[in-house]
This record gives sequence, structure tokens and C-alpha cells, in this order.
Amino acid sequence: MRKHFLLFLLCLATNASLTAQETLRENNGEPTLVERLSNGEIKINSAEMNFQLFTSANAEFVGNELDGMNFKLNRVRLEIKGDVGKWLGYHYRQSFNKYSDPYSLDNLSSSLELAYVNLKARPNLNFTIGKQFVNFGGYEYYVNSIRVREFSEFNNLLTAYQAGISGNWQVSPDHELCFQIVNNRNGNDEDIYPTGLPEGTAKAKIPFMYTVNWNSYYLDKSLQLRYATAVGQQTRKRYSYYFTCGNTYEKGPLLTYLDVMYTRQGIDQHGVVSRLPGTPHTAMNTEYLSIIGDVDYRVHPQWNVYVKGAYETARVYKGNGDFRKGMYRRSWNAQSSVEFFPFKQLDLFVFVLYTYRGVILEKAATRMGAIEPDTHRISLGLVYSIPVF
Repeated sequence: MRKHFLLFLLCLATNASLTAQETLRENNGEPTLVERLSNGEIKINSAEMNFQLFTSANAEFVGNELDGMNFKLNRVRLEIKGDVGKWLGYHYRQSFNKYSDPYSLDNLSSSLELAYVNLKARPNLNFTIGKQFVNFGGYEYYVNSIRVREFSEFNNLLTAYQAGISGNWQVSPDHELCFQIVNNRNGNDEDIYPTGLPEGTAKAKIPFMYTVNWNSYYLDKSLQLRYATAVGQQTRKRYSYYFTCGNTYEKGPLLTYLDVMYTRQGIDQHGVVSRLPGTPHTAMNTEYLSIIGDVDYRVHPQWNVYVKGAYETARVYKGNGDFRKGMYRRSWNAQSSVEFFPFKQLDLFVFVLYTYRGVILEKAATRMGAIEPDTHRISLGLVYSIPVF
């Protein structure tokens, strides 16, 4: 079966090369640009390409009624990464599930998740330049998203990839500090906020986000902490603040984590409050909290089970316009899954997942006419990460 699959991929690649009208360059055995600039002293040390696929069949329920069934390609991604010499690395990753038109601020499509080079100044110090991962804390946020069946609402609303620069300092084998400056947004304010900027606010001239991230390991690396704080300018005199932390324990067949994610936003960048039915404009002075707990257990080399829960809140901490001070929304997300790994040498598994999301709208939201029913979903899916070369 594996040979047939590899042969199928080879046929696809051959067909693509035969039907292509034009390529970026013809490879006639000439040296690469790096080899020419270094007179052959620096060569490409490593290069790899990976293809990731996450697909599922879903049955959706609203309340107790079946809302519909569908097949869905949840995530399809292609990445290329490697090293050139001892001091330079690169990483490129494209998602085929995102909007493809370029944003005006960074001039990149949102489908291009990663596009950066990594400069290794010293063995314990490196700098990343380009579109990169924003250094928030938390396990669910940080882990490869192909392995997350269903994100918490908080993580699903974060803009995880932005253009900028960061420095990583390996203080000791078990402690790392990361400092980062990136764009706070990758498009115009009209693209980010539900109904544009509220009246009386002025655009920021330097809409940057500044993050400090501390990662540490304990108990022979079984216990991992990922803590971060960040501040970003949204408009003149209005900022967003983040405190995010992840506490992970992984040993043997057990993986468990507890994430706490909190943000206070001068303007409602997450948009949960602003998008409630009946809201007339973008809210200000909002804050969001998410607490996520998960337990994974590998009951057998080929079987894994997990349960995960998230409790999340959305509130206005200071009244503004039609938005009164108070709690607007509470939600619960519960998941349970069984995963089967049929092949030892392939990063492939199939799963059955049940997801429940319950919502309680507080008086401040129902006063505006908001309605949000509970939902359920049953999914049968497949995840496959393929090392192309």
C-alpha cells in the first residue's frame, strides 16, 4: 500500500512538471547563489519539504436538531525549511485554507503563514526576520496546529503569524528568553474590526506588538512552562495587552496541559462582543479570558484517547456608547476523541471526535437582542503529515 501511494505521488509530480508552462529557473547544474557568493565555501546543509493534511466528515447539531452533514478539508499546508551553512536557516509555510489576497500592511497573503530567515549569531543567540510565529504562551497555541482537532475560541481568534523581527536567547539548557517586535495587524483597521474603528479614534502610526516570552523545563524536561506577555498599539492612545501561559506535563504515555489566556483590549480586536447580533458598532474596553485543560493518554502504541475542556468569557470592563460595563458571554467547549495509528512508520492517524460548545449570554448581551444556541459536532477524520523529501 505504501509503495502504491508513493508511486501515486510521483505520478502527480511528473504530471505537474509536464504540464507547467514556465518555471522560475532552469537547473542546469550551475552553482546556487549562496555557493557563488561564498566561492563554494558555503553549501546548503539541509532542506526538507513536508505536506500536511487534515480532513474530516462532520455531523453538525444545533441544540438537539441535526443542522447538516459535510466533508471538510480542515487544514492543508505545505512547508519548506532547512539550513545554509552553520549560521543561516529558512522556513516557508503556506496554508491552502486561508484568504489569498495580499493584506495592505505587510503585502503578504494571509495564506502565507511563515516566510523568514533565521540568523544564528552565536550558539545560544539567534534572530528571526520575516513573517513568523507571534510569541504568545500556551501549549495549544504553540503546538503544531495540525495536531489540534478543535481550538479554543481564544486561540482561534488570535492572529498567530505576523511580519517582524525577534531574538531568542538560550540562557541555559532549560531556560529560553524571546524578545519580539511584529505588526499588531496585517491589514487596514477596516479589515480587522467588525465595523471599522469607533468614532473619535485615530489610526496608529506605529501599530506594533511587543512580546516577551519565557520558556523553561523541569523534572528532566517532563514539565514545560511557556509564559508570555505582550502589548500592541491599536490606535492612538489605545492598546491591547496579553498575558498567556501554558503548563505542560509529558512523560511516557501521558500528556496533560493547563493553559490560561487573557487579553484586555482598548478596541475589540477579537470581535466576539462586537459581533453579537444587534451591536451597532465596534466595542471598546473589552477583555477575554480562556482556561483550557487537556489530558491525552496513549493506551496502546496504536491507540490514543483524550478529553479537553475550555471555559471562556467575554466582558466589557468600562462602558462605552451602547455597550454597558459587565459580562456579556460565557462559553464551554468540551471534546473527547479516540485516535488510531495504523502504521508505525507513518505520521498518519484516523480519529472520532465529539465536540460540544455551550453558551450563556448575560443580561448585557440579551438586552441587545443577542441569541446563540448550543452546538454539537461528531467528526470522523484523518490526519497525515507526509515528508516529501
